[in-house]
Amino acid sequence: MARFVVRCPSCDGELRATRLGCQSCGTNLDGQFEIPALLQLSPDDLAFVTAFVRSSGSLKAMAQVLQISYPTVRNRLDEIIGRLDALEQGIARRRHEILDALEKGRLSAKEAEEALRKVGL
Repeated sequence: MARFVVRCPSCDGELRATRLGCQSCGTNLDGQFEIPALLQLSPDDLAFVTAFVRSSGSLKAMAQVLQISYPTVRNRLDEIIGRLDALEQGIARRRHEILDALEKGRLSAKEAEEALRKVGL
């Protein structure tokens, strides 16, 4: 299966979904759609999170399934939580930068609105 790409292979910039299509009726939606932080995790991290949910959030069960120690599972989960926090903080920081530029007159209200829509209000 093809890997879901969330970073530009050319400049490493953030990619956005710009088209959604219905497989049943063929309807297409064009726009700027935010890719949720969870989907921006690496395939290994996403597989870990999926296994964690399937084990009802039990670190003890995860340790048994993966045949690794409980502290190792806990550390891995903490690392993933840190990556999710960093992704969300990046979005919050970008929103703050846009509002700051608007306040200082570097962006018009329309430009700020468009920029905020791109990062996800």
